[in-house]
Amino acid sequence: MIRVLLAEDMRLLRMALTSLLELEEGIEVVASLERGDAILPEALGAKPDVALLDIDLPGIDGISAAGQLREQLPSCRVIILTNLGLPTNLRRALNARISGFLLKDIPPGRLAASIRAVMEGERVIDPQIALSALESRESPLTERETQVLRLVAEGVDVPQVARQLFLTPGTVRNYLTTAVNKLRARNRIDAVRIAEEEGWL
Repeated sequence: MIRVLLAEDMRLLRMALTSLLELEEGIEVVASLERGDAILPEALGAKPDVALLDIDLPGIDGISAAGQLREQLPSCRVIILTNLGLPTNLRRALNARISGFLLKDIPPGRLAASIRAVMEGERVIDPQIALSALESRESPLTERETQVLRLVAEGVDVPQVARQLFLTPGTVRNYLTTAVNKLRARNRIDAVRIAEEEGWL
């Protein structure tokens, strides 16, 4: 029996995925969560074989949670299941050494087959996302610059960004200035636009 932990913040989709997976022979959903910061504690107790994680979760995002699982529960394979099929997300996920990266519109049978495949040691990645990642430019931004720019893109002001990332406001402004210069942008709004168009946020 393959034990699956599922993390998805949309309740209806989480319930639908749980029901679909429970219909599959040899697959059991042992945990169904809505928050990213609940993944590691639950996984350490439930000991799933596979964690099926959305990226955009409250608490911490699914890719960060995947990194935590890799460090503290290396036997658990991780599949990212997302609508955010951006090349930068795939790169982040691969750096976290995930086993799969799939879009949420995947047919249920293929999702179950992917879960079984990663249990056999295979890596399953949506071919269209993989192709986009190969064709896209590498981001010139550091991870911290990307974090700062991503928060600014969400409408978070500099003092709030500083609090969230445990930085001083001056340091946040320095990161923004560096990002603007690297992207040859006119200002931080233009930098956000460029980074979003390139799929770096």
